[in-house]
Amino acid sequence: MAKQTRRGFLRNSLALGCSAAASPFMTPVTFADVASDNRLVVIILRGAMDGLDIVRPQADKLLKHYRTDMDFTANLDLGTGFALHPELSDLAPMWAAGELGFVHAVSTPYRDKRSHFDGQDLLEAGYGTLGQVGASSGWLNRLLSQIDGTRTYSAFAVGQENLLLLKGTRQFSNWVPGGRFDLSEQARDLLGRLYEQDDLFHASADIAMDLTSAIDMEKLASMSDEDPMDNMMDNMMGDIQKTANRANRAAVLAKFTAERLNEQTRIAAFSIGGWDTHRSQQRNIKRPSAELVDALNVLKQVLGRNWEKTAVVCMTEFGRTVRQNGSAGTDHGTGGAMVLAGGAIRGGQIYGDWPGLGETALYKGRDLMPTGDVREYAAHAIQGLFGTSDTVLENTVFPGLKLTKRPQIVL
Repeated sequence: MAKQTRRGFLRNSLALGCSAAASPFMTPVTFADVASDNRLVVIILRGAMDGLDIVRPQADKLLKHYRTDMDFTANLDLGTGFALHPELSDLAPMWAAGELGFVHAVSTPYRDKRSHFDGQDLLEAGYGTLGQVGASSGWLNRLLSQIDGTRTYSAFAVGQENLLLLKGTRQFSNWVPGGRFDLSEQARDLLGRLYEQDDLFHASADIAMDLTSAIDMEKLASMSDEDPMDNMMDNMMGDIQKTANRANRAAVLAKFTAERLNEQTRIAAFSIGGWDTHRSQQRNIKRPSAELVDALNVLKQVLGRNWEKTAVVCMTEFGRTVRQNGSAGTDHGTGGAMVLAGGAIRGGQIYGDWPGLGETALYKGRDLMPTGDVREYAAHAIQGLFGTSDTVLENTVFPGLKLTKRPQIVL
């Protein structure tokens, strides 16, 4: 029988439960420069962020009925019938300054199958149907091809995969710090699909995600194939909490992003994972929420005066079910939320048409009904920053999209 090793243990943990589509190891970061003084940062919130928990519709009395373990006393009241999750309370100054906003009840055109892989592909490709995605380009790459004077400055991927968001004619590079998990694309897809269809994998995924988020990448790179599992447990698990507290990947990525944006770079994209809260959501949503807060605050701090020219658009593949499941978590849903930040954002408000939480108002009796398209809000952010025409946005960047709402989300 083969001897278990540190690397083998971690690889097996991923194989048991860590959806590749939501894994923190799949965290690409990309950069490009354009002929503009405005800046756009796109953050993909991988794993399906629960918008009902992050920006809580506290004025809707049915929320307490559906979410029995939600602590409403700790909410940060936004004064609009909504409240922020307590873990986002450090963003209160940003909200008060009009530099933070949200869009509720939005989604891509993706419906019903609720697969991370399909949902993320559609989100990043920017098309209306999965049949259009295939090996096609991402919407941010197509945007770059339409802005005069653009050049690909640089691209960095933390993990093995590039963002589909940036795939296309514009070239970019990969960067993998320390170790990497050499799983083929087919293997990652298989593990993700197995994970989504078996409740046992949800429990394993929580454990694997906690491990992978806590491990220092340099420690991972130094692991030897000859080290037995018990040595790994002795050497690593005793320090896991200290490592987790020290390492905030999102903050590191945000700092590096802001430094590039202070130079020639004008468009950047990276992702924050960990939003797949099938179990114990009130506990497990804290880590990705804290990383999002740190990322936004670091961007503002490091950008300095350039923050006033920056729009940050945070998007997720779909929402989550309105009702809790039997594990005090939520399952894959439909309508979700976007997070908008930056000095160029017209913040201090909640965008979108709230559909309500009544039984007949829910999508198929289980999900928040989407009343808007995430692509439209991204399109209007782009238009406000770079002056991109309706024709380009509707035909090239987001083919098939019809710009109708006209939300003024950029100053």
